[in-house]
Amino acid sequence: MKTILASLALLATTAAVPQQTIDYRFDEIRRSVTLTTPSQQLAVQKGQRAAGGDKVSTGWFSYALIATEHYRAKFEIFASTDVQLAGNAPGVILSLERGRLRAMFDKITGNEPRVVQTPGALLAVRGTQYEVSVEANGKTELTVYEGTVEIRSELRPAPMLIRAGEAASFSRKDPPMQHPMPHDGNQPPGRDGHGADPHGQPGQQPPSRGMTPPPPPPGKH
Repeated sequence: MKTILASLALLATTAAVPQQTIDYRFDEIRRSVTLTTPSQQLAVQKGQRAAGGDKVSTGWFSYALIATEHYRAKFEIFASTDVQLAGNAPGVILSLERGRLRAMFDKITGNEPRVVQTPGALLAVRGTQYEVSVEANGKTELTVYEGTVEIRSELRPAPMLIRAGEAASFSRKDPPMQHPMPHDGNQPPGRDGHGADPHGQPGQQPPSRGMTPPPPPPGKH
């Protein structure tokens, strides 16, 4: 009887031990960024720390740069975006619920997974830079600028690899579909890599894809 009770006590103690806490740091803040923890909701200040399970929301024309040293990763969180730090799936260090972010991962050794969760799939990487956006209906667009991203979807039997210069779209109901990057170059259009467009507006959305650019003024080539 004592052995059974001791075993139950050991199991209870083990279950009570939380998973490894991932430490997050806000390296840059512009305008309105809100952090929601289990105990409070507060406006974020530069240098502030956060933990797994906390939620981050950005307002209009707002921006946040979040870093996690353990996973050698940084995330640019653009305007009108909601994310949760960490997630329910193993290896997830950030979950994008809606909006747009850019993920930047340094190359590391070892087999520890580094995963970003979206409504339709998991995005696993080694060392890369990519941008992902989630619309209100859950449609997700992935664009890879450096390295390779592995898309893991329940609607596809095998993972799909998206490499630099490629893009993919998917949702909860639609499996990942690869297609060419919608814009040329290694930087997202209209931004300087820090969430600002050429006119200095942080977090502004890029021009709608598929629009034909206006012709050059007469006399110029």
